[in-house]
Amino acid sequence: MTELPHTLTGLIDHGANTWPDAVMLRSRQGDTATFGEYRDRVDRMAAGLHERGIGVGDVVSWILPTWVDTVVLAGALSRLGAIQNPIIAIYRDREVAFCCRQAGARLLITPGEFGGYDFAAMGARVAAGIDGLDHLVVAPGNFPDADPDALGPAADDDGGVRWLTYTSGTTADPKGARHTDRTVGAFPLAMGQRLDVQPGDRYALVFPFPHIGGIGLLYMTLQTGCTHLLDEGVDPVATVEFLAEHRCTHAGTGTPFYLMYLAAQERRTAAGEGPLFPDLKVCPGGGAPIPPAMHRRVVEELGGVGVASGWGLTEAPVLTNGDVHDPDDKLATTEGRAMPGVDLIAVDAEERVCPPGVEGELRAKGPQVMLGYVDSTLDADAFDANGYFRTGDLGVIDAEGYVTITGRLKDIIIRNGENISAKEVEDLLFTCPEVADVAVFGVPDDRTGERVAAAIVPAEGAAPTVESIGEFLRAAGLRNQALPERVDLLDALPRNPAGKVLKRELV
Repeated sequence: MTELPHTLTGLIDHGANTWPDAVMLRSRQGDTATFGEYRDRVDRMAAGLHERGIGVGDVVSWILPTWVDTVVLAGALSRLGAIQNPIIAIYRDREVAFCCRQAGARLLITPGEFGGYDFAAMGARVAAGIDGLDHLVVAPGNFPDADPDALGPAADDDGGVRWLTYTSGTTADPKGARHTDRTVGAFPLAMGQRLDVQPGDRYALVFPFPHIGGIGLLYMTLQTGCTHLLDEGVDPVATVEFLAEHRCTHAGTGTPFYLMYLAAQERRTAAGEGPLFPDLKVCPGGGAPIPPAMHRRVVEELGGVGVASGWGLTEAPVLTNGDVHDPDDKLATTEGRAMPGVDLIAVDAEERVCPPGVEGELRAKGPQVMLGYVDSTLDADAFDANGYFRTGDLGVIDAEGYVTITGRLKDIIIRNGENISAKEVEDLLFTCPEVADVAVFGVPDDRTGERVAAAIVPAEGAAPTVESIGEFLRAAGLRNQALPERVDLLDALPRNPAGKVLKRELV
């Protein structure tokens, strides 16, 4: 097999030359692009940005919905050799200004009003406070555009930084990871192989494209020839109908999405209709570990092999991934095995490498690990003395290399000196018929140090209480010390774009 290009620009040419007339991107909003059309649109947008003065090494920040034009923008900026700073849409003035200022952005690109929020006004405020930062407001069909004949050859790849991706979900300032084309492009092909992604498959890209997982899927479609199905915003009915209409083969990508698909399948079954996704191969998982009970429901109600989960971070995306050929119990309970080239270890509190089956902090070396943070003073804490990236996730690597995430170093509840895994309690509660969605967390307590609390989205018609939840968990064998002492009923859990629950908002 001929080695694929490692640069995004090279992959764009590869896709256009290999599958010129196949659909690469299809949006629920009506915009489509074949692989050949994508390259043409990339060139035209690159020319338009070039006329605005954007060139090699310029930093461009963009906070945009999952539009076809947004995916074109990523290709166009790569064509020019610019450094991209994609920003997730939950960020507001403080975080966006922080990212733009620290990254040294020359241009900030935003939509106008979207999702009930005035991004244009925010962008104007941010630009007014940063010297040398221009602001551009765009909409589908109204991005920079010009004759590409004036463009020179694509910028050479010197192996330098091409992506500045910021972490989300912390209370401190966002941390910017410095990525290259090689680090971002290292995992998508192997991920596609494990998920059996073939030319013509239809892969759901209905989560925020600016997340590094979305950027990785751009590389994947150009590497594999699959079609991505896009939606600018998730609607529990319209999005699912769109994916069903186009016979989605890979329906991801986290618990909120699986719940949405399962609800739609229940409606179809009640109406005497057939499978929601008759061509479904697998539900790719990512962002946060799923409970085994969710995998079982997907297998039984949606079909395919169930959920094949992946695990990684903004700083080191998709370090592990399940394989469609993995045994069912491994798909249900693990995040798969390490990706090619990844050296993954678990380390105990004394910095000793744990033997198979023993929990420790997971640390990694690999081709997708960032070069370091934009703020280099953070690097000393991010990497250990042997050069492994400290993920902050607790996990177990079994004798066959399968990885199970058991929690976060900071997601352990300490009650009367005993460590309680929030994930252990969550996994049990996901099997409770009263529970549709749940997050378990610690709350301060003067007597015990911390108490266990559970935020629950009730199943339809249910009204779980501390007493009913406690009775269920005791019957499941959970020790009394780990039983929730507080239960909050919510309509939905707060999550970031990657699907991770924002537990700080629950305390």
